[in-house]
Amino acid sequence: MQAIDKKLLRDFKRLWIQAVAIALVLACGVAILLTSVGMYTALSETRTAYYERNRFADVFVHATRAPLSLLSEITRIDGVLSVEARVAGYAILDIPEQTKIAVGRILSYPENADPVLNVPLLVQGRFPDPVVTGEVVVNAPFAQANGFQLGDRFSANLKGQKRELTIVGTALSPEFVYTIGPGALMPDNDSFGIIWMSERAAAAAFDMEGAFNDVAIALAVGTSAEPVMDALDDLLEPYGGLGAYDRTTHQSDAFLDAEINQLKGMAAILPPIFFGISGFLVSMVMSRIIALERSEIGLLKAIGYSKTEVCLHYLMLAGLIAVVGVILGWIAGTALARTTALQYAEFFNFPFVIFRVSYWVYAAAGLAGLATTCLGAAQAALKAAKLAPAIAMQPPAPPRFKRSLIDEAMVSLRLTQPTIMILRSLLRWPLRSFLTSLGLALAVASVIASIFINDALDEIVDLAFYQTNRQDAMLIFDEDLPEATLEDIRRLPGVLQAESQQFHTAVLRHGHRSKRLAVEARRPGTDLSRVLDAEGQPIAAPPGGILLSERLAKQLNVQSGDTIDAEFLSGRRGTYPLLVTGLVEQHFGLGAYMDLEFLNALFRQAPRISTANMTLDDRYTAALHREIKEIPGITGIIEMNENRRSFEETVDRNVTVMNSIYIAIAVLITIGVTYNAARIQLSERARELASLRILGFDRGEVSYILVGEMMLIALMAQPVGWLIGAWIANAMTNAFTSDLYAIPLVLKPDTFALGSLVVLCAAFASAMIVRRRLDRLNLVAVMKTRE
Repeated sequence: MQAIDKKLLRDFKRLWIQAVAIALVLACGVAILLTSVGMYTALSETRTAYYERNRFADVFVHATRAPLSLLSEITRIDGVLSVEARVAGYAILDIPEQTKIAVGRILSYPENADPVLNVPLLVQGRFPDPVVTGEVVVNAPFAQANGFQLGDRFSANLKGQKRELTIVGTALSPEFVYTIGPGALMPDNDSFGIIWMSERAAAAAFDMEGAFNDVAIALAVGTSAEPVMDALDDLLEPYGGLGAYDRTTHQSDAFLDAEINQLKGMAAILPPIFFGISGFLVSMVMSRIIALERSEIGLLKAIGYSKTEVCLHYLMLAGLIAVVGVILGWIAGTALARTTALQYAEFFNFPFVIFRVSYWVYAAAGLAGLATTCLGAAQAALKAAKLAPAIAMQPPAPPRFKRSLIDEAMVSLRLTQPTIMILRSLLRWPLRSFLTSLGLALAVASVIASIFINDALDEIVDLAFYQTNRQDAMLIFDEDLPEATLEDIRRLPGVLQAESQQFHTAVLRHGHRSKRLAVEARRPGTDLSRVLDAEGQPIAAPPGGILLSERLAKQLNVQSGDTIDAEFLSGRRGTYPLLVTGLVEQHFGLGAYMDLEFLNALFRQAPRISTANMTLDDRYTAALHREIKEIPGITGIIEMNENRRSFEETVDRNVTVMNSIYIAIAVLITIGVTYNAARIQLSERARELASLRILGFDRGEVSYILVGEMMLIALMAQPVGWLIGAWIANAMTNAFTSDLYAIPLVLKPDTFALGSLVVLCAAFASAMIVRRRLDRLNLVAVMKTRE
């Protein structure tokens, strides 16, 4: 081992605290990159494998009642590889010892063979015996949430007939990775389940002998879905087809795809920030090391080491720091990615999880860490290599001092000498002060970017559950009923208020752009389910027009005053031109709203309702649920309080973990920046501070110079951190926006205050740790060192 190599190891040992501080920041970047990419890869590969193994369909369509003879025509459509026809419907479930209503989606299971598509994966038990009509298989999360065992029984209201059902098995399906009931905003496995019963029993229950009302199709490789869906719509239109759709708009896969895209966005936004901070810290430390080792550099060159060897020596020191950070990041990232991937697999009802982070991800994270630290050290290393031996052996020339207007201003303000020394230090090295402040600003930004989500979600809850949807419950009907049904609903136990609402599936088109969604219609002046304008005031869709959510309008490229074509797939089917009368902000889904009277006139029908919005007296909840269980034609009841509770619990759990991680990261960044900056300040000004002690300054005044300068830099970092944090938060809202939901950009003063408080406290603690070294300074030894 050469002498220069021994020096490398000694330097690393001497600087190990500073090296670890930098390595921890770098490890954060590596860990976040591995975690986000690891989760993204795990979800993507698990989804792909699950869909392939269980043959998840490519195209789906629902109809009112189509004959089985139509299947041969569907099979002959170009590009169709296989077809699965089945009977599907909803039923109110009566679970023993439970007052609350549960809803089940009933699906037929083939009698003589396994399903061709959307194959359920049996978790335990067996599939229903086609001869025994009361046997069913339920999805595993529903069974687990309700404590079901094989052989347990519950009853279902099937088209007005109450039937006893016996659980003979539990299963999972690729079609229901994200299991959410009709009208619900979040999964609720307690009150919504998937039920497979024999084809014969399902057909009898829903009057579908010799017919089907739901079909799934697999496409040949390379086949476009659009022409197949058009052909399907033409075939099923006489039988009440509701319009074919592909995986991109399938509810379960759409939620999963939105989550995967969020992880992809996180991987693109956050890791570069931490790599950049690491590079800055290395640059700051290496510059100071080289400034202190000028004589040693001169000596190395004098005894024969070349410029390249000297340059590589300092780059290797930065490389050692990077290696430590990369290894720590690999370990933490792998553990965090595996843990979160398993949590995601459970949340999305995967039967298995494929966790495999490719070697190239580890290599990319390692190379990124090495590259940023080496780039940070490059300028200092090149400067060391260029030093001539004779010049390097001499002390550096002292900085030039020239009295300026700022000095005159400080004198006129009668600032104390320590304060003037702090300000002069900032002015003497403005670039270094700016970079240190920038590092702390990024720490502030990381806190703001993580905790702003709290206020954003609070606004979502307020708008979704208190301002727009103010009802206690929504009663959903199997098919549209006369509006006079509202009078019967008002007579149900505990119902205080009931209002009508109508939904119709439609395809909205503008030019070559189109979107399939449910158009909502309500009467003007409704109080329970409302649409709000930008000022938060209720707004009604005027007769003759349609209101669109802003995100939907952007996708269709329309503005208020434009005309779109609405092809309705339910009600009075047909295509109608509609004037866009306004745009509204909406966080859940893509909304389109019409006046109920205008829609009834458009369809030439008597007033009808799809959903009844109700306010309830809590004292009669049990009686209401008991009576609804006996009423035919009801798909389910959505209790908004339960929806809100489920949403808040899920969000609180996830956001708490995320906030804890990012606040910890911000603290690590702050410690890394502040500790290193304070150590450099102390090493540079040790002689100066010792002189002040000898001249009579006490420890408090000398400490004030060191700590005060760091805290002043930290204070200067706050406005920049606020701006960067707002920019990152805006980038995150854009990255996380999908058709399913949008996160609003809500930045409150409390958010900025908390970000500043975390960083300022961490900065003060770090500076105080370094300040303790002042008490251990040997004044005589320090005064003997050369400038």
